[in-house]
Amino acid sequence: MASMSSASPSMPLSVFSSASSPSLRLSEAGILLVKCYCRTDFRCSISFKTSPTLPVDRRRYVCARSHSDEASTVPIFLEPDVHTSMWNWRGYSIRYQYAGNNGPALVLIHGFGANSDHWRKNVTFLARTTRVYSVDLIGYGYSEKPNPRDFGVNSFYTFETWATQINEFCSDVIKGEAFFVCNSIGGVVGLQAAITEPQICKGLILLNISLRMLHIKKQPWYARPVIRSFQSLLRNTTVGKVFYSAVATKESVKGILCKCYHDKSAVTDELVQMILQPGLEPGAADVFLEFICYSEGPLPEELLPKVKCPVLVAWGDKDPWEPIELGKAYADFDAVEDFVILPGVGHCPQIMQDEAPDLVNPLIESFVNRHSHVNVSG
Repeated sequence: MASMSSASPSMPLSVFSSASSPSLRLSEAGILLVKCYCRTDFRCSISFKTSPTLPVDRRRYVCARSHSDEASTVPIFLEPDVHTSMWNWRGYSIRYQYAGNNGPALVLIHGFGANSDHWRKNVTFLARTTRVYSVDLIGYGYSEKPNPRDFGVNSFYTFETWATQINEFCSDVIKGEAFFVCNSIGGVVGLQAAITEPQICKGLILLNISLRMLHIKKQPWYARPVIRSFQSLLRNTTVGKVFYSAVATKESVKGILCKCYHDKSAVTDELVQMILQPGLEPGAADVFLEFICYSEGPLPEELLPKVKCPVLVAWGDKDPWEPIELGKAYADFDAVEDFVILPGVGHCPQIMQDEAPDLVNPLIESFVNRHSHVNVSG
């Protein structure tokens, strides 16, 4: 059973260019040390200590401590490069991104309609001390999108399929166990994966996990036939494609984001395009319609009692889609060791990670540090 707490925001990490800097001091631990003069906009003018010096390139450096108004020496971590690659999974092309060379492995699992790009404000921070992998679930992002009709009556886009993808990614690419960091429906994927192959998952971090409020079990009996009929209409007639065409526009995507973002200023053109572009690829409409008609499969409350690894649940208190008052019930499960309330934060991966990385990143880092040497196989 979890304790319940509220996360406190820290100062945003400062990012600045080193292009004009003459030298950097390297500590024995390989951490760059500079003298930092804080400004209100968090852009730093810097003066450096003496030798040993390093040649300066045009990569960015990220302050690893909060600033004060006074000059102070702070450690600066070289921002790791993020690489993109493709993995052949059972004949399908799967995109993933990765960074970091040392430490435990983390797999970042996105939510509905999202992709691995939405973790962009987490990957470089976490890659300082871990090996980070962000995966496009099959059917999403720039992973392949097989037509669901090719599988006949058997559903392909299910939590069992995605859980198998994640576990086999760990076996084939990571070559070992990993922590799963999940948002929204990605949380159900992570739970299913942890139950299916418990020796792989060392721990779960669930960020505003989907409550699956549209699940057929959560609908009154008299509404179920109507729901089935509507799902058939979307799947089997032109109504579904017309509906998707109306959704897959810049205006619609921006409107949806503005509803789930508490901080509307975070809804940038870059973010809108990041979500929209993969949705315009061939096959994306069929995947979208298939999933919104997927009202069966597991519920989080059915999976949590079966989990053997430690679980951290974090929830934005401004989530308009997954009410935190319902989410608090997950704190009662034995596997959940902490339930953390994130003040002023909304729902989606682009919310949790993009709007409040200063809240989410330390939670992930602390949880991983606590459990990185724990054997959870069994």
